[in-house]
Amino acid sequence: MKDWAQRIANTFMPYFEKASLAAFFLGIASGIPYTLLAATLTHRLSDAGIDKKSISAFALTLLMYSLKWLWAPLIDRCPIPFLTKMIGQRRAWLWVSGILTAFAIVMLGIADPYRNLEQVVFWAIFLGFCGATADITLDAYRIELLDPSRLGVGSGLSQYGWRIGSFLASSGVLLLADKWNWHIGYIACAPFVLIAPITSIFMGEPNQYREPEPLKTPSDMVAAFINPLRDFLQRQGAWMVLLFILLHKVGDTMANLMLRNLLVSLGFTKQEILLGDVNIGFFALLAGIFVGGILFARMGMKRSVLLSLVLMAISNVSFAILAACGHSMPMLIFAVGFENFSSGIGGVTIVAYLSALCSLRFTATQFALLSALAGVLGRFLTGTTAGALIEAMGYVNYYILTTVIALPSILLYAFMMRSGMVDRSISETEGYQK
Repeated sequence: MKDWAQRIANTFMPYFEKASLAAFFLGIASGIPYTLLAATLTHRLSDAGIDKKSISAFALTLLMYSLKWLWAPLIDRCPIPFLTKMIGQRRAWLWVSGILTAFAIVMLGIADPYRNLEQVVFWAIFLGFCGATADITLDAYRIELLDPSRLGVGSGLSQYGWRIGSFLASSGVLLLADKWNWHIGYIACAPFVLIAPITSIFMGEPNQYREPEPLKTPSDMVAAFINPLRDFLQRQGAWMVLLFILLHKVGDTMANLMLRNLLVSLGFTKQEILLGDVNIGFFALLAGIFVGGILFARMGMKRSVLLSLVLMAISNVSFAILAACGHSMPMLIFAVGFENFSSGIGGVTIVAYLSALCSLRFTATQFALLSALAGVLGRFLTGTTAGALIEAMGYVNYYILTTVIALPSILLYAFMMRSGMVDRSISETEGYQK
């Protein structure tokens, strides 16, 4: 009995460590600006009677998150005058990016799409830039704060926090907008992004942060952009690792981005989609995140990543079965639940692997680059080929195809495991669980 109680305690205790809880609060701050742009702004513009073509153009503000690697070296190398000397590089950037993000949210809330849509465009772009900059800093701070053996737990709690931040920025703002107006909804949301720099007061500058050489000449600035990439590419098997990162989410992305189209074509009502896709999917994802943290701790990084890749590929088959079954609520709940559960596990284990790949000299730059690379091919292929493929082969064959597309990344990762390439690809972060 005592052994069983000790096992339970050992499983749950890492979730209550200071650094793990800090990752949770960092996730809350990260989820707010992204959701305000990705979902809440669209609703607000529709409410204001803006045409669909103009609304869809606002999605371009999210490109800032895909392009954040372009200015990530500045976060690694450029000190904030006075503030860096007082509290350290990472905390200085947390405060500056957090305050600017909060300011951008307030100004976007004040801007009125009825009277001046151009003003809304400006502040939306500014919020995209500030939110992406904050993301760069938050990711670097989280990676350097966590012990390598806690990357899985920290990644899981960070995603829990992100979901809560996303909820505040969507449902919370919508509730306030319905009771009062959109301006109050946005302004009330702004202070929550300061959770991250406030957390840093209690945690301090991360112990694993490596002080960079000061930028003295123009060549130093050029080196700040080149050296992180050079550092990664000089590792044995670097190109194969990059190929894996590029491929591993293609099948999953192609499947998920067309899911709503499938559900509508099968005749599911809005209420059925709300229950089966949104509600069931949300709780299944949270369960997957929790299980992913446990699997990472019990199985180690390599085996837990492989398992998550297999589960995510199999989950696409469930969508093919749903397409074949037609309008079936039990099958919808199973397919969406299984996919989100698998994605939750993968979100923890694969993010932990990407985190472990980052050199502590270039944490911000390398994680920004790797995370951007992870989703770009899947989004491109979905946007350019998915519709034509579904028209040509139907939904059943399309989802079987997405499963087949996922297989090369599984085989590639299995080869990397057997050859020792996964171990060799890890940079200066030592102590991770193999």
